[in-house]
Parts: sequence; structure tokens; C-alpha cells
Amino acid sequence: MSFISAFMALNTSLSVLTPTVPPPPAPPQQQQQHVLPYPLSPEPFPLPPNLRPPANATEHAPRTEGPDWCPTVPGRRVQCGTRPRPLVHGKPELGTIDVAYALVRRTNESAPATNTVMVNPGGPGGAALDLAQWYDGLLASLRTDHDLLLIDPRGIGRSSPVSCGLGNYLLADRPQQRTMVADCAAALGPRAAGYTSAATADDFNAVRKHLGIAKVVLYGQSYGTYLMPIYAERHPRTVRSIVLSAAYPVTFDPFGAPSARAIGNSLRLVCERSAACDGNTAVEDLRTVNARLRAQPIDTTITVGGHPRTFRLTETFLAQALTFAASSGVGALPDQVLLIGRLPALLHQAARGETTPLKNELTALVQGFADLQHDQSHTITVVCNDYTRPWSVEAPLRKRWQQFDRALAKTAPGAFDTFSAQSFALSAPDGGDLCIEWPEEGTARPYKLTRPLPDVPTLVVSGDLDNNTAAENSRLSAAQFPRAQFLSVPNTGHGAEMDSTGCGAALVSGFIRDGRLGDTSCLAAIPPLKVNPVGPPTQ
Repeated sequence: MSFISAFMALNTSLSVLTPTVPPPPAPPQQQQQHVLPYPLSPEPFPLPPNLRPPANATEHAPRTEGPDWCPTVPGRRVQCGTRPRPLVHGKPELGTIDVAYALVRRTNESAPATNTVMVNPGGPGGAALDLAQWYDGLLASLRTDHDLLLIDPRGIGRSSPVSCGLGNYLLADRPQQRTMVADCAAALGPRAAGYTSAATADDFNAVRKHLGIAKVVLYGQSYGTYLMPIYAERHPRTVRSIVLSAAYPVTFDPFGAPSARAIGNSLRLVCERSAACDGNTAVEDLRTVNARLRAQPIDTTITVGGHPRTFRLTETFLAQALTFAASSGVGALPDQVLLIGRLPALLHQAARGETTPLKNELTALVQGFADLQHDQSHTITVVCNDYTRPWSVEAPLRKRWQQFDRALAKTAPGAFDTFSAQSFALSAPDGGDLCIEWPEEGTARPYKLTRPLPDVPTLVVSGDLDNNTAAENSRLSAAQFPRAQFLSVPNTGHGAEMDSTGCGAALVSGFIRDGRLGDTSCLAAIPPLKVNPVGPPTQ
């Protein structure tokens, strides 16, 4: 459900075994793609030319006020600081944390700010302060009269980072990950209860109050679409309007079935719009490949620390790749054939017995993730404290498994489309069984909205090729609000307002300025994705 989850995703069924042979070569003429998930890469997706800083921006020396880590934004004054906050409310013996913020001032400070936009880039685990210049570009049309408030959530970035020994989490298989999650909770002890979205929302409000800002525009992306409704519920009188991009509701399907259904829809759409393949054939090819991987997984190799390691390509692994990596960068890189555009041909070949191209594609993809080590401690603590789960937190482990199995068995036939229920449910890096060993004592509980959300202008933006936070979930997110508009952006994936034309960003900026959705005719100019051609359907 998140940008950081995209990074976690391809490792859930990664089984590190004994050294074997060197990895196969990458597929020939493979075009560059941005598969590293936002926000781990410095610039999540390239901004279109019209959103980049103006040429003369560097003529004005950046002005920062505060600690050395304060980010610079050409032509704008940036004020930074920290606020001390209790780790766990009501338990002063557990200590405090420092929450870091940066207030990027409008370029015209001779007049009051029209709005202050408070952002969250996703995760859990996204550090907003590292993206100051990126947000300045994304919201370029608001530079003159809007302030931008960036806050690193507690436990990440410059807000007292937390670690509980999950640095090698990405190279573990699912049973190992469950054990590591339990060990993480044990290492943190009662401090684990401090890393929740509710506490982060209260931190954000404390920073807002400290800066004397009466009301804010909430702008959340991916996990930020989970965090910002929680902020809005807890601090409704401070909210002017809300924008949520790549959204999912606070209470969601822990098995991820909407994403399973979105994968087939995305294949049909890219085939139809490109005329390079037949969408129904692509879906049936995926069904065939899934069945074969269930019966006989494929072993391949990656290099870890200079040594070859074996991992197993399963149906679960393919589900992860199609849910997360296939949605990355879609719409931002129109001149490249991204993974979603290569998949119809790869699946067509694999369904007919030629599995090497698909195997090589996924091997190269996983190698990129294996090369990037990242401590997942913050992500896991928030996910296991907050997210919906199909068992009672109060139940002992054996009963939790029984509840999990019963809930999965009750899913509707075909709910996971071309995937088996068990394989897809275990592919979710922020759902499924991941947190089943997270302890009852000393930690938080899954968050549920219990009060009406504020009746303010709300925009929910969804890429129609986003398999990660599928449109089905984004519509459920919109339904949480009294006054929400839903915007589907064609030919885009996870992060629809970052399309190459700048249309999505312009619509978001216009909504922030005016509190309403403007003329959407620019959506028609967003180009369809490039897709490798596939022969006509077999008769």
C-alpha cells in the first residue's frame, strides 16, 4: 500500500540458499527504468520540464535558518527546527523524540501566505525533508504565495531514527521475516507502541501549532493517504482542504485483493491503448504462468555481497513484481518501455514454455533491490501497530493462524483474479500474515476511524494503471470523506500527478489553490505507454 512497500515487495518470497552459479545476463537491449521506489531515490520520478525550477532560480542564494541539515530551495527562504515530543503519550519514563521540520516560505513574503501545504511522501518511512526541492518543483505554480511544510515522521530521517535490527530484512523469506518482525518488537519493548500514525499526526499538529499556522492543506501520497485522514480526524479544525494521491482507506483488505484485480485490468488497458497486444490474451497468459509457478517454481540467482545466492521465483514473487514494480514510474517516463509495457510479451513467451526472458527480467529487477540495503524498522513498526489485520490482536498465536486461515477461506471465488488466494495474500508486504507474531502487550492496535472526517474540499487522485494502490481502494478512500472528488488519471501508475505532461500536477496545484477541481481536458494529452508488440492471439 505504499511507496516504501514497493521496495519491500520483491523480497517477501526471496529465499537465500547456497551459492550456485553466477546470475544470468540482463535481457538484451533492456531499457532503463526507475524501479527504485519513492522516496528512497533522491528524486522519485523525473519532473516534466514545466515543473522544474526556473532557470534564474539559482541566481538567488538559498536562505536557510536553523540546523545544518536544513534543506535548501533556490529562491526560497527555509526555516528549520525540531520539536520535542513524548515517545508514548502518558509514559514519560520511555523518553522523548525530536521531530524535525522545514517550512519553505513563499517567494513573495511581502503578502501573507494563501495556504500552507503540509505534505507526506509515503512509506511508512518517507523522509519529507529530503524532498524539499522535488516538492518545490511538483507544486511549482504555488511557489509565489504558498508555504510548504515538510516534517519527517517520528522514527525516520532527522526525527530520531529508530532501528530494531531489520537491516537485512529484504533478503529473508516470509517465515524469516515473521520471526524478524517478532524480534523487532521484542527489541523495542514498550517503546514499540510509540511508532504509530496517530502519534505522527499529533506530532504534525504540534509543529503546526508551534509555527503559528492556523490551517493547513493536507497533501498525502501513498501511505500519506492513510496518515492524513488520521490527522484530519484528530485535528479537524486545522484542515483547510485535502489532496490524496495513490490512496487507500484506513480500513482496507489485508489480503490485497483489489491489487490482484487491478493487475489484469492494467494489462488489458495497456494492450488496448497501444494496439501492441490483446488484453484478454495477456490476462490468460498470466493465469497460465501463475498456475505453472504454483506447480513448479523456478530457481535463479542474484549476487549479494559479491557472492551468488539462489532465490525462488514463485507465484507469490510474480504477484509482488506486478503489484509494485510494474506500477513504478508509469506515466513519468513516456519514452521508455517500462516493466508493464514489457510484460505482455514476456508472459506470452512464458505461457508457451519460453521462461528465460521473464526469468531474466525479474532476476535483474530483484538484483537492483538486493543491492540497496535499507533498514525497514520504521516501516514495520508502523505497519504492525496500525494496519488492518484478519485476526484479533488479543488472540494467542495459534488462534491468530486459525482466524487468518478462516478469513482467507471466506474470500469470494475469483477475488484474486488470475492468482490463487494463498499466493497473493502472502505477497502483501504490509498485509497478509506479516505481523502475525507482533505481540499483544506493549504495542498499539490497528487504527479505526471513529469520528466523522471534516467537511472540507477533498481530492483523491488515482492512476488508472496503479496496481499498488488500486483505483478500487482509492474510491474507498474518497468515500471516507463528506465532500470528496475522485480523479482518475489515464496512463499513469503509482503517483498519478507525476505524468510527463504536467497535467496531473497542474490539477492538484489548482485544487490546492481554489479548493475545487478545474478543467480536466489536459488528461486527454497524456500519452499511452509504449508496449513491446505481441503476435496475434493463438486460434
